Amino acid sequence: MGNRTPLYATHVAMGGKIVDFGGWDMPLNYGSQMEEHHQVRRAAGMFDVSHMTVVDVCGTHAKPYLQYLLANDVAKLDGKPGKALYSGMLNHEGGVVDDLIVYNREGHFLREGHYRLVVNCATREKDLAWMREVGQDYDVEIDERPHLAMIAVQGPEAIARVTQVLPQYAEGIEQLSVFQAHEADDWFIGRTGYTGEDGLEIVLPGEQAEALWKALAEAGVAPCGLGARDTLRLEAGMNLYGHEMDEQTSPLVANMGWTIAWIPEQRDFVGRQALTDQKAAGVQDKLVGLSMTARGVLRAGQRVRVAGIEREGVITSGSFSPTLGHSIALARVPIEVGEQCEVELRGKWVTVSVTKPAFVRNGKALI
Repeated sequence: MGNRTPLYATHVAMGGKIVDFGGWDMPLNYGSQMEEHHQVRRAAGMFDVSHMTVVDVCGTHAKPYLQYLLANDVAKLDGKPGKALYSGMLNHEGGVVDDLIVYNREGHFLREGHYRLVVNCATREKDLAWMREVGQDYDVEIDERPHLAMIAVQGPEAIARVTQVLPQYAEGIEQLSVFQAHEADDWFIGRTGYTGEDGLEIVLPGEQAEALWKALAEAGVAPCGLGARDTLRLEAGMNLYGHEMDEQTSPLVANMGWTIAWIPEQRDFVGRQALTDQKAAGVQDKLVGLSMTARGVLRAGQRVRVAGIEREGVITSGSFSPTLGHSIALARVPIEVGEQCEVELRGKWVTVSVTKPAFVRNGKALI
């Protein structure tokens, strides 16, 4: 038996097919991954993401600590209560320990120096160990919140359905800009997500999660499993830890260069010198999208070759796209790649198209 979220019994009762996911018993689907995928693109679906790790950081040195811990600069959040920032947390070699979202909780506490981080589940232990190791030189409190649950509601009708169920928070939710959170009581509602659709991620006390899940279902929000979540995030071109990035992968080759705040130059952060050296030496690879309309499915681990380049690339994530009706993938390839490359499928090299690493956004095809 793995770890279980407060919604485990609800998933079972509603017909969820339970699988192991990073040590957690989580629903893969509720009967049809394809239908769940389309429900999010066309209306609204919900995901139990309570296995994600919520960490609150506060203290006199909270800001300078996070400025050193993260490649992006939390100073961008100054004076912006509830605003969120996406960042990599790097090691000294410039590899990605994890990717995360950090929120400014200034508005809730009416003073600076309070932040909330949401990190991945499978990296929980090493993330916390690394955060505490880096934090030894700072006056900072690092507080994991394992008793909180988290429900993501995604899709073009997501916000309308949530405000229908939670009228007491409707005014705060309707005022949210993208990547901003509203906090009231013990509830934390962010306009963020992992599907390429508008929507909300709701952090709430675990004992209240079942009631919210059932109320959303009664309002027409479809329960969705990990299977749909992965095809949705791949269509959106969003990285998945352990696939597009890891501790041996630089953010410079994982389409995360935009998350590195190089300015101000005097701000040091973990991994800065390594990334500076990599830039000076010249980056050899980059993350691209691949599109294949021929039969077959692109899968992680398949070899990629670029004409005229001896060094091979690799597919980091691949699947059939329910929205587009053909196979797509993310791949790390030599930077010299042009409009086409080849992928090895069952011993045969197949020509595929190279695209930007995003395929669908807000229900519309980008390729």
